Amino acid sequence: MTKTTITKTQRWVLGLSALASFMVVLDLLVVATALPSIHRDLGASLEELEWTVNAYTLSFAVLLMAGAALGDRLGRRRMFAAGLVLFASASAGCALAPSVDALVVARTVQGAGAAVLMPLALALLNAAFPPERRGWATGVYGSVTALAVVLGPVLGGAVTQGLAWPWIFWINVPIALIAAPLVIFRVPESRGARERVDLAGLLLGGLAATGLVWALIRGNGAGWGSAETVGAAVLGIAALAAFVAWERRVPAPILPLRLFRSRSFSAGNSAMFFLSAAVTGAIFFTAQFFQIGQGLGPLAAGLRLLPWGVLPMVLAPSAGALADRIGARNLIAVGTLAFAAGTAALALAAAPHASYLVLVVPILLSGAGLGVATPAITRSAVSLVGPADLAKASGAFSTLRQLGGAFGVAIGGAVFAATGGYGSAALYVDGYTPAVLVAAVLTLGATAAGLTLPRAVTAVPAAAAAQPMPAGGRV
Repeated sequence: MTKTTITKTQRWVLGLSALASFMVVLDLLVVATALPSIHRDLGASLEELEWTVNAYTLSFAVLLMAGAALGDRLGRRRMFAAGLVLFASASAGCALAPSVDALVVARTVQGAGAAVLMPLALALLNAAFPPERRGWATGVYGSVTALAVVLGPVLGGAVTQGLAWPWIFWINVPIALIAAPLVIFRVPESRGARERVDLAGLLLGGLAATGLVWALIRGNGAGWGSAETVGAAVLGIAALAAFVAWERRVPAPILPLRLFRSRSFSAGNSAMFFLSAAVTGAIFFTAQFFQIGQGLGPLAAGLRLLPWGVLPMVLAPSAGALADRIGARNLIAVGTLAFAAGTAALALAAAPHASYLVLVVPILLSGAGLGVATPAITRSAVSLVGPADLAKASGAFSTLRQLGGAFGVAIGGAVFAATGGYGSAALYVDGYTPAVLVAAVLTLGATAAGLTLPRAVTAVPAAAAAQPMPAGGRV
């Protein structure tokens, strides 16, 4: 296979994996601009509106490793197709929901479908491409995923404004139902090691993610010192400690801790946690800034966020290919520093009457940084893992990505609540600036994690890919 040639099967795997990832990430944000219509039609309270977003995030984060384990045991292609059908069915349930409670339940099921799709998409992708080409493939995959982050508010605003809010969910149904049989007929099957399912690990991992995500989601509403928040955090931390202790001794762990002996795997996951926190927090508050701080409609606000997705879409494939040649360390450092600088400049330039020409320059800078850093981080975390561990590694990576997003919104929300509010455009900007500056600071955590990588990280030879990581961590 030459540098630019890929097989027909690889094209199908790349296209279907990217499509599934696009739908999953899109539905993380597509609801945001539809919330006023949902509030009006279903009579939802503010907290109920929050749960239409949080129910999806919570079930997604909690069930990711379970989705990866099911793929390893029953077949990644088979479970990937089943995840598409579940996601389509839950999307229809969201669209038909007669009440906000029914919508929250359907969103929870939709998150479960996403938890199957996301780790298996990345596992199938990495199984289809040899180690020396995975950076390029994950670059294309990452660019499509990054575009979904920005298109979420745009599509949500356009569909809600032009049709009605249920159509933001109906869109998924035909796409997923067409994709499912294509997966069966066009994607080769792959499995992890045929071993007993680590049920205790699944339970402890689920409790840890539930407790930590619940504390982050409810911290602002219930109070960071409340019994609910502290109790959830303590439960999450205790379950996490028990999870680590159990995974050290069980013969067939759901997450082999030996993977963390690789500096590449550990640093990549740490970097993604911090970058996801920064990106999610920045987009969450900036989408609202254009509406509340500058008085624009949801569609106009979403369109102003488009540059944040265009540059990652353009740059990610080239950045991924470059990571294949020179390693990820320098790309992560340059990309995350660019994102931090652009985000900080955006926060400081924000004002009720600020010209978009002034704001778009830092948005472009941060978007370029995201396009350079994301494929390099993804390659570090999962592209060099042995075939038997791909789904487990992808599940861990995706879980940390979702936990990072919840962390970024929660920390930014606490800062926003302490310094600003929704009473006026000026008051919103008072809270927006420090909240987005926090996002810029969080990005530096990703920079620090990236700098712990070796200067050059080479692909694991195919013959050795399934073997345990060496204790020294270099691969």
